[in-house]
Formats: sequence, structure tokens, C-alpha cells
Amino acid sequence: MSEGNVGKPLDRVDGRAKVTGKATFAADTPVARVAYAVIVGSTISRGRIASLGRAEAERVPGVLAVLTHDNAPRLPGGEGKGDSNERVLQLLQDDGVRYDGQPVAVVVARTLEAASFAASLVDARYEVEEATVFVEPASGGAFTPKPSGPRPPPDSSRGDVAGALAAAAVKVDATYTTPLQTHNPMELHGTVAVWQGDNLTLYDATQGIFSVQRRASEVFGIPRSSIRVISHFLGGGFGGKGSPWSHVMLAAMAAKVTGVPVKLVITRPQMFAFVGYRPLTIQHVVLGATRAGKLVATRHDVLSMTSRFDDFMEPSAYLTRMLYACPAVETSHRLVRVDVSTPTFMRGPGESTGSFALESAMDELSYALGMDPLALRLANYAETDPDEDKPYSSKSLRACYTQAAERFGWARRPAAPRAMTDGRLRVGWGMASATYPARQPPSHALARLRADGSALVLAGSQDIGTGTYTIMTQIAADNLGMPIDRVRFDLGDTTFPEAPLSAGSTTASGVGSAVKVACVALRAKMAALAAGDRRSPLHGIDPKDIDAEGGELFARAAPSRREPYEAVVARQPGRIVEAKVDEQEKPERKNYATHSFGAHFVEVRVDEAIGRVSVSRVVSAIAAGRVLNAKTARSQLLGGVVWGIGFALLERTVRDVRDARLVTKDLADYLVPVNADVPAIDVLMVPEEDPWVNAIGAKGMGEIGIVGVAAAVANAVFHATGKRVRDLPITLEKLL
Repeated sequence: MSEGNVGKPLDRVDGRAKVTGKATFAADTPVARVAYAVIVGSTISRGRIASLGRAEAERVPGVLAVLTHDNAPRLPGGEGKGDSNERVLQLLQDDGVRYDGQPVAVVVARTLEAASFAASLVDARYEVEEATVFVEPASGGAFTPKPSGPRPPPDSSRGDVAGALAAAAVKVDATYTTPLQTHNPMELHGTVAVWQGDNLTLYDATQGIFSVQRRASEVFGIPRSSIRVISHFLGGGFGGKGSPWSHVMLAAMAAKVTGVPVKLVITRPQMFAFVGYRPLTIQHVVLGATRAGKLVATRHDVLSMTSRFDDFMEPSAYLTRMLYACPAVETSHRLVRVDVSTPTFMRGPGESTGSFALESAMDELSYALGMDPLALRLANYAETDPDEDKPYSSKSLRACYTQAAERFGWARRPAAPRAMTDGRLRVGWGMASATYPARQPPSHALARLRADGSALVLAGSQDIGTGTYTIMTQIAADNLGMPIDRVRFDLGDTTFPEAPLSAGSTTASGVGSAVKVACVALRAKMAALAAGDRRSPLHGIDPKDIDAEGGELFARAAPSRREPYEAVVARQPGRIVEAKVDEQEKPERKNYATHSFGAHFVEVRVDEAIGRVSVSRVVSAIAAGRVLNAKTARSQLLGGVVWGIGFALLERTVRDVRDARLVTKDLADYLVPVNADVPAIDVLMVPEEDPWVNAIGAKGMGEIGIVGVAAAVANAVFHATGKRVRDLPITLEKLL
């Protein structure tokens, strides 16, 4: 077996299709006779629809239907979670209004222009009820969320935290706030729905085609086998496209009612309304330590928001349970119900928000101790997982600290705040740790060899822009012993073997492991076929002694005895040989704690006259197991750091505290980093071998890049100015 492709910085195999416009995204799917749907959103946050006038909209030429709660079909599965445990939807099944922008009507027309104009004519009148939005911890009504799926419980406790804090020589007690943030990928959420009799095809911008299939099956009361979901390319997802939202089922409903295919693409303002967001969090952190800097106790309590009709918990305190060696740790998560839509996962969910609080508190502790921030972290380095009481499958955080600090020049950092200047600008250096769990969901894959000597590998995964097509092709080529240009990997179709949601940095570990195992099984099958065939030059050799390279099988002991794959396949019935696998987490993996680790070092420049902060330099070192493609991995880490800069300085979705309505509704008001905001980012990928984490040794790169960046920026701002900002984003008025 050759090992020539995995790890190399190969160009994306789908790159040419993307830059030439041949890559078909969901909303670009050509479908004959397609009509266009536009959602009408509510203009109140809580109440009931008193009346909903359709007549004027229905008179617009080209309009096929105006669906409201008065005339929409009753759905067998309703709007609830069902067995899939997905989000509660709003599908025109009643007259209740639960949040600003909730779908209250869907207009379908022959053209997008007609549908948009008609939607503006829908006359909705409301009975308004008082709405509340989560602002302060004193909002009241906080409750403990129920654990969902395989996630740990919301609360944890080990050791005597109260006693240890009472006896601690040095303490930090502070509250940190992160704002509501909205996913804004380049590609808007969009769906094309096509019914053929009782069979439904959905071309959907989704991170989980099988999740959409399951949800549609529940909502419409039809078998999963009658539903096909296709998603070949995504223009970004970041967690927001991880759940099937209301617009997907509304598109299918509209197509069923009108009898024609329907395309529904939500608008940029609607991205803020009903397809999820990162919830606001208020986090209370208490640290206790000895004079030497050893942690003796940690408390981390998280309060966040959810909708009145559904639960979503931002797991911000999970990393506090395991990142540092501390004998006494308590964490809790509480939710408050308010009149908003349901939050969801957003890049680095939990760890990105929680790391801001924990790593800011660690920085504050370093100043209280008069100790270097890096030295404090090294003094509390956890050699084993203190939460799970297990050894790590691998952990290279110490190497991350060392390499990044050396590259950054951390040893030259003056300890005192306000000690560095560049002209009239204050200069500050800050750092923070990063971690993210390395999970492996079950996945299926199929590998097939054809008589022309090519290979096709299939898995019902998604490429959300991270390079999945490319890394799977690399894995397949190496494990089949074939040239990469003879291997094709395909995804994004529920007719393919089932694969998990592309989220949580699990696609490489889950699907990648399945692809490897399927290709190894296929190679072994081919060796057995050749060894048992009198017509093969490899006849009679033990299949275990046969390997493959360059698309040929060969005997290890006698490399001149070889045969091309296509010759073996050509002699088989159907002229195809394939292997399908169901790859599960290995039992021995459960003996280890599995996490990626990293460290960020940041330099900022602050103009105190106007309160302007600019990030001028970043060095990040990440250890996340085996790197599958050096180019796409680096891109993921760069993107995470850029996102972290936006998290620290720019991103915030604002709601009116009087009525819970959205104020921030587009990219004119919702600020994200642009080129001028992003400095040179130096990413170091620390080599790491992990024999336990999964079959390919990779832990995932998508999330960890953002974790800790906001704290590193905030810590650098304090070092520059002496002002501690505990409420993100760090805007000018907080520094003036």
C-alpha cells in the first residue's frame, strides 16, 4: 500500500469546478418548471395573528399560492421534535407568534420577482403580547436543561470547591459575557423541493442530508425511503446548516400544494430570524490558587438563553472540567426562556464561548499572582484528563506552548501592562490555550473498483467547504494503492451509504475512518480474488502477502509478480468488485480521553485616543493528530483565527430590549472581519501521532482554530491598556 498522498498539501479536487462555476450548490440546481417561494416573517416577537389578508397578494400575476395558517395543509408530524430530536419548527400550523421574523406566510409564484412583490402585500395584523429578551442574570426563571444525546450532563462536581476557595491564597471572581452571534456564510440557506407522486427530492444546503431526510419523514408522515436529499456543495455552514429548519419543510409543503417544483432561498435578514445563532452567555468564573500558582478550586457557572418552545444549551463550561489540573471543580449550565427563536451550534460551540471566560480568568489570575501567563498554564498542566480520570490518547499541548511562544518571542514580553508602545499606539501581548474534543461518530462507506481501472468511493457525507472531497480522495488512493487521479470520491446523496452530520470536527474522523476501512477491505478482497484465480500471476500466494501500488497488485516477496486491478475486475461477474463497511468507534478508544489542543499568542495595537483596537500579529500552534492535507488543514485553522478576531472585536447581533425584535439584520450592521482587520497569521501544525483516536489518527481541524482566540485578544488588550474588558465584543466605548 502506498502512503504518498495523505498529509500532502494537494489542491482541492473540486477546486476547478468551483472556480469555473460548474459546482452546483443546492439553490443552483436546474429543475424544469420551478416556481419560487418567499417567506413572510412576523413583525412582532410574541402574540397571535389576528388576521392575515391574502387577497391582494393572490391577485399578483404569476402567483400560484399564498399559504398561511388558515389554508396550509395539516402535517402528520406537526412541528415538534419527533423522534429525531431536531429543532421545533414553525410550519403554519397555528396562529401563534413566538419570535420576531417567524414564518407566518409563504408566497409561491412563477418568478422570484412576483413572489417577492406579492409577499410585500400580505396584510398581517397581530394581537401583541409583551415580549422579553434575555439581558441580565436577574432575568429570573433559570432552569437546568436536560442532557441531550451523548453529551455530558449540564452540571459537574469533583472535590470540595467551597472549602478550597475559602482557603485559597489568591482568588479571581469575575463575570464574562459573550454576545448573541449570527452565522453568515456566503451561501444563504436554500432548498429546491420536487415531488413525484409520493416521493420527495430535496436539494438542500445542509450539513446533514440524513438529518433532513429523517425530519421530512416525520413531518410529512412518509417513509424515509420515499425521500431523497442531495447536497453536493455548501458555501459555508458553521453549524447553522446542521439542523433542518422551517424553510426546508415549507418549500416541500409549497411544492406539494402547487404541484410544481419549488425553490426557496431565504434572505440575508432572514438569516438572523429563524435558522439559529450562537446564544448570549453570562459566565461566572471563580479561581482559587496557591501563592505558587497551583489551582486549588474552580467554579464556572453559565447562564444562556433559549426559546420558549425549545431547548438549546451552549456547553461553555465543558472545557473547564478538563483543561487544567485542579482537584476541586464545579460547573453548571442554566437556561432562561425568552421570546426568541431557538439557538444552535456555531463554530466551536461551547469551547469558543467558554474559553473566553476561563482563559480571561486565568490571565487575571496570572496578574494577581505576579506570574507569567504561560508559566501559570504550565504550572497547572494536566498530564491526564482530570474530568474523565483517563490518560489522553495523545496530548501535545506543551509542544504547542513551546513552539508558538518561541516563534512569537514571548520571552521578551514585559510583565507590566502599558509597558510597550509604537508611536502613539499602545502594544500588548496576550495568549490563551485551546482545546476541542475529538469525537468519532459511526459512518458507512462503500469502495468500488471498475473494469477500467478506476475506483469510486461513496459516503453520504457533506463538504461544507472544508475540503472533504479532497481528503477522502487522498485516503482512498493511499489505502487502495492507486494514483489519485484514478480515484473519485462522491458524497451528498442519501442514496449513498449513511454518514453522520458534518459538524463538531467529526467528518475526518468518522467518514475518513470508514473510507480507509472500506478501501483496505476492498484491497484485501482483490488480493483474495487474484490469489484464488488460476489466470492471475498472483495465483497461490497468501492474500496477506499481496500488496498494491500504482493500481496494481503485487507479491511482496516477488514484486515482479503483479497484476493490474482492472485485469482482476474484468474477470468478475458484473465487472465490478466492491466492499461496504459500517465503521464504529473501536472499543479500546473508550480507555482514553480524546482531545485536540493548541495555543494562541496575539499582539494588538490600541489607539487610546479613539479606542481602536487592531490585531497586528498572531501565532497559533495546533496539535490535532494526523494532518490529512496540509493546505486545507492550514486554511481551516486560519479561518478559525479570523473568526476569533471577529468574535473578540466585531460580531454582535442586537435585539431591542423593549420588544425582543432584531435590530441587526444584515451585513451592514453585523460586522465581520475584512482584509484590513486580519494581520499575518502564523499557523504551526504540531506533529502528533495518535494510535487510539480512530483508524486514520486525525482529530479534526474545523473548530479548534477559533477556541481561545477571543481570550488571547482580550488578554493582549489588557496588557496594552491596563483595562480588562469582560464583555465581548471589545468596542471603542469600552476602552475610552
